[in-house]
Amino acid sequence: MNKIAHIYALDLRKIASNWAALIIIFGLVCMPSLYAWFNIKASWDPYGQTSGIAIAISNDDAGAELRGHPVNIGEQVVESLRANGQMGWTFVDREEALRGVMHGDYYAAIAIPADFSANIATVLTDEPVKAEILYDVNEKINAISPKITSKGASGIVEEISRTFIKTANGAIFQVFNDIGIELENELPTIEKVREVVFRLEAALPDIRLAVDTAANDAASAERIASQIQSRIPDVERIAGEGQRLAQGAAEYIGKGSEAVDAIAPNLKQDLLLLQQTAGYAELLTGVMQELKPDAAKHAEAALGIASRRLTIAADGADRLIALLDKLNGLVPGNRLSPAIDRLQQAKDRLQRQNELVSQIREAVAKGETPAQELVNELNRAAKETSAALDNVLARYDSEIVPAVKQGAEAAKQSLARARDALAAAEKTIPEAERIAGDALKEIAAVGQELEAIRREFPAAEAKVVQLADRFRALEAEGDLRQIIDLLKNNFEKESEFFAEPVLLKENKLFPIPNYGSGMSPFFTTLSLWVGALLLVSLLTVEVHGLEGEYKSWHIYFGRYLTFLTIALLQSLFVTLGDIFLLGTYVAEKLWFVLFGLLLSTVFMLIVYTLVSVFGNVGKALAIVLLVLQLAGSGGTFPIQVTPPFFQAIHPFLPFTYAISMMREAVGGILWDIVLRDLLALVVYAGLALLIGLALKRIINRTSEPFVAKAKESGLIH
Repeated sequence: MNKIAHIYALDLRKIASNWAALIIIFGLVCMPSLYAWFNIKASWDPYGQTSGIAIAISNDDAGAELRGHPVNIGEQVVESLRANGQMGWTFVDREEALRGVMHGDYYAAIAIPADFSANIATVLTDEPVKAEILYDVNEKINAISPKITSKGASGIVEEISRTFIKTANGAIFQVFNDIGIELENELPTIEKVREVVFRLEAALPDIRLAVDTAANDAASAERIASQIQSRIPDVERIAGEGQRLAQGAAEYIGKGSEAVDAIAPNLKQDLLLLQQTAGYAELLTGVMQELKPDAAKHAEAALGIASRRLTIAADGADRLIALLDKLNGLVPGNRLSPAIDRLQQAKDRLQRQNELVSQIREAVAKGETPAQELVNELNRAAKETSAALDNVLARYDSEIVPAVKQGAEAAKQSLARARDALAAAEKTIPEAERIAGDALKEIAAVGQELEAIRREFPAAEAKVVQLADRFRALEAEGDLRQIIDLLKNNFEKESEFFAEPVLLKENKLFPIPNYGSGMSPFFTTLSLWVGALLLVSLLTVEVHGLEGEYKSWHIYFGRYLTFLTIALLQSLFVTLGDIFLLGTYVAEKLWFVLFGLLLSTVFMLIVYTLVSVFGNVGKALAIVLLVLQLAGSGGTFPIQVTPPFFQAIHPFLPFTYAISMMREAVGGILWDIVLRDLLALVVYAGLALLIGLALKRIINRTSEPFVAKAKESGLIH
């Protein structure tokens, strides 16, 4: 350890005693800081100095009319740019703009074409056309300027779009506001319409049925009217014949009335014959009750006569009933009905008597005595028949004959009226024929209209259902009053909202006020590595004259302390100058200085070891490592945007962790990140020590012939 300290003390005395060496050492201490300071200051606020970037603006917009109002958006853009100092806007014609861009007078040119306003005005048409702004840029002048000018051009487009959206939305929402007010005034009517639509939808099946029925009825009515029209000649003919028939019928009925007087005695005679037949049957039953065996043949003959007379009597009763039934239709009040009912009873009993007589006759023919029950029933039926006929005969002269005559007279009067009505009808037939023709035409027209309605009904039905569905969907989405309230919102505020619906609320976790401060970790780290390179380039890592007395590791550590002292001075000069000379923002100033000292220690160890072990080749290796770290450390651009090779080596470079540690001091420390970076730097320092202590002697001895040969060239020291 004393030998290491001796080498270090000897170096310090030599520096202090040699004014030339002292000046060189002072220059080596200052030079890295100049590198850092100039770069940090140059990039202090590059995006705040864009007013010096010349961009040519040419406006050829011819203007247009929007709803009858003249507009020239190109002129509005030019006026807004004149008040905008973010870029060096220069207003020239199109030809001058292109020439200036090609020769480097302008970094870019923005041209507003003649149809710019006209294309924007197409927004109110069915086929809107997007307006275009022409942007020309000269990318060979500078690598960064195209990005800045592109941002300026994009800003113009965004401003135009925002202004247009705000204006257009303002007009639209003002219309919505007016619509909301009108809807509110018409709300009762709208609700009534809604109710009518729903009722109409519910009634559609009935309406369809009614339309179909009406169309079918119209067709039937047309067919019936056509038939009526075709039958009018027949009606006319029938009316004439009806008059003649009515006249004949009246004459016939007049004669019929006389005939009733003539046949009245005959009818009465027929009734008497029926009564006699019933009396004969009653008498026969008396004989049968006292019948003796030897009188069987006489009884059988009497029963045969009785059966024939009963059959004839039943048929006669049936004919009398039919005659009276016809006459009863002519008599008001059906006055002959009681007599008809009694004759019907008499007829039924005559038929029953005939049945009983037939049964008794069969028993007598067999030589048997007839059952007493049959004889008694026959006797009872005969008496009832006789009583019914007595009743009819008692009423014949007083009720039946007058009723028949009255019916005949009523029929005669009815026929007279019918004859008069037919005569009147015959006179109206021409008018009826005209009415029937007109009705046929009207019915045909109505039928055509109904058919048209039936054809169009499905489409109308679909429209009604669609309208009802729209009402239901509207109600499902919200109450109409809520929609009206929404439409009535302040249209100016709504317009501003839709022009810029989303605001970016930025939350800076580790705020850094300017770009230069943000770049200070990278440039400071870079300057410390450059400082180490300068030291190994101007100062020798070998100790001459002490080779025999000191071992290689004594020389390695002894001379390293000299290099480390200068490197630490470089670090203090750079970090303190960043803070107090440039005014760089640093959240943790003390740690920024301490981290800088740590980085100088590690960087100096790495570079010193490479040169100490490999000689001039080590210098080349340190430069190569510097070049790789410039692109692969993520100091300027995010490592994710670099090619895959640099992304692959990124985790293995000292700069990766050195810059990260300095950024923590500038923005705000997260100690887990600092500890990770510190551990990585310790690993790099350990690797450098391992190479320096284990390989220095071996590689130096091996490379001596190579170095000597290189020096013989006179070009390499």
